[in-house]
Amino acid sequence: MKVQVRYFASVREALSSGGEVVETRAETLSALRDELIARGGAYATALARGKAVRMALDQAMSHEAAALRDGCEVAFFPPVTGG
Repeated sequence: MKVQVRYFASVREALSSGGEVVETRAETLSALRDELIARGGAYATALARGKAVRMALDQAMSHEAAALRDGCEVAFFPPVTGG
């Protein structure tokens, strides 16, 4: 399936990209993250397990077990604090 992946803040800076369309066999957000990490390089660093990375599915904050569907939008970004 194809999913639209968007990167924000420090993840975007690390990957030098705001997003891409990804052809994936991943069924969940977690599996997609692992596929991207497996690319190595900046992906492995920016999305590494143990690193605080938030995920959204179709513009709603989601748990990593959330199921993907063809054509969905996934976003990766660091935790944000505000005042």
